[in-house]
Amino acid sequence: MALTLYVDTARWRAHQKQIQDQFPGLIPVCKGNGYGFGHERLCEEATRMGSDILAVGTTYEAASIKDWFGGDLLVLTPFRRGEEPVPLPDRVIRSVSSVDGVRGLVGARVVIECMSSMRRHGISEQDLGLLHSAIEDVRLEGFALHLPLDRPDGSDAVEEVIGWMDRLRAARLPLHTMFVSHLKAQELTRLQQQFPQTRFRARIGTRLWLGDHEATQYRGAVLDVTRVSKGDRFGYRQQKAASDGWLVVVAGGTSHGVGLEAPKALHGVMPRAKGVARAGLATVNRNLSPFVWAGKQRWFAEPPHMQVSILFVPSDATEPKVGDELVAHLRHTTTQFDRVLDA
Repeated sequence: MALTLYVDTARWRAHQKQIQDQFPGLIPVCKGNGYGFGHERLCEEATRMGSDILAVGTTYEAASIKDWFGGDLLVLTPFRRGEEPVPLPDRVIRSVSSVDGVRGLVGARVVIECMSSMRRHGISEQDLGLLHSAIEDVRLEGFALHLPLDRPDGSDAVEEVIGWMDRLRAARLPLHTMFVSHLKAQELTRLQQQFPQTRFRARIGTRLWLGDHEATQYRGAVLDVTRVSKGDRFGYRQQKAASDGWLVVVAGGTSHGVGLEAPKALHGVMPRAKGVARAGLATVNRNLSPFVWAGKQRWFAEPPHMQVSILFVPSDATEPKVGDELVAHLRHTTTQFDRVLDA
């Protein structure tokens, strides 16, 4: 009995092909938990797609992925002097976000990140003049811009990239390749038309692997079902059942990522109100689980255990049976499945 990731493989790959067609020369991203699919699976998919470069998050990921992907590996986390050395093949490309970082990678292949409106890391405009001598000692693969997802100020992503292209050109730095993140297909087309001598390469992860929500589904198997009456005590903390119903033990616990939720940015009055309501219920130990039964998300009976969760299903619903599977609305990037089944 397991927490299973079901993949409609034909649909999933059809979506990948659609994204490839929209972003010629895209670079797939494989980082973290492999967007819920695992590193090995995404390496296989990137190879099948004919990708020449795969982007990874860290040098540690590059070290483990190098045996699964035969092309170049672009490490997205910028190099810092003093970091732990990790043995990597020559086909690994390092990101750098400072002049000092460039100077610390003599002989290496590098991509230089420019400081975008994300303000996370990157070379500043003031540092461009110092790059001329620094890049003489590295193999420069290009420059990069990691852009924000939302623009509430109404600014234009294309104009931001153009601004950096103009700065780099004014500094007489090579513009053969620009790596970009979080651009729309039409925005990339505009840039390619305006700068035909530069190759723009989009680094895409979420949109590529998770863009078609109907292509994948998590389901947890029911392991046990126990009838309880109002007032019966149960669980680690011996709480009382609020009404008649069933305690349903389902595969999927904290080791799978169940009950772990990354913070979300809330926009609008209604989402904020729902967030306040959920927080209020949590203070009285009422937490909605990600598992769905009979068309409704069911409440945790108590906090999830390491490998299973105990849900409360009231008596007015259909009784679950051992072996049934409950759909689970889980975030791919924080979930670890027991098995994956391709449809």
